[in-house]
Amino acid sequence: MSFSAFSQKDTIVDSDKKKEKKVILALPSSKEIKKPKSLKNDNENGFKKAYAKKKEADAKKKKEEDLKNKGILTAAKISEERFLKSWKKINAPYPVIDQDLGSFRTQSKSVRIICRDFQYPDGDRVTIMINDIPVIRNITLKRAYQAFDLPLQVGLNKIAFIALNQGTSGPNTAGFKVFDDSGNVISSNEWNLATGAKATILIAKDK
Repeated sequence: MSFSAFSQKDTIVDSDKKKEKKVILALPSSKEIKKPKSLKNDNENGFKKAYAKKKEADAKKKKEEDLKNKGILTAAKISEERFLKSWKKINAPYPVIDQDLGSFRTQSKSVRIICRDFQYPDGDRVTIMINDIPVIRNITLKRAYQAFDLPLQVGLNKIAFIALNQGTSGPNTAGFKVFDDSGNVISSNEWNLATGAKATILIAKDK
């Protein structure tokens, strides 16, 4: 009697055995590099645009500052307004109107004229003429009276005071008196003249 036995050999995998791993690095796909476009040589227009933008920005800034300071008077602004007000007063357009101081008769051989600035002395200047001939030139009117002796000829003597300026505060102002050679007052009056105007007094001398 025969007996046969067969056996199958199993293959055991060692779980502790490390398996070899392969690492594959994936590189990002390369893109096509585009060449930059060439810049146009437009420096002049670029400068103009930049200048215009700066000018616009400065104007906007000034407008904002003006709005911010609206109604606020700085020391400089007050000084400026005072100067302009004074300048307008000095250069006020007074009408050039001649002034008639009257007509008088005398037997005196000469007259004495005294005159002064009857307001605050501000540099008013005049020239005195007799029959259109300058006899006293370019005098400055002061606070105190100044006296001038003028000879008279037989007949009509036209004495005129020509305003050369209006001082620092117009118009040209003066108070004056006219005396005969005996000290009697022939006339006492005032004038207010614009530059170039004249005040005239007529004195008739008898023989």
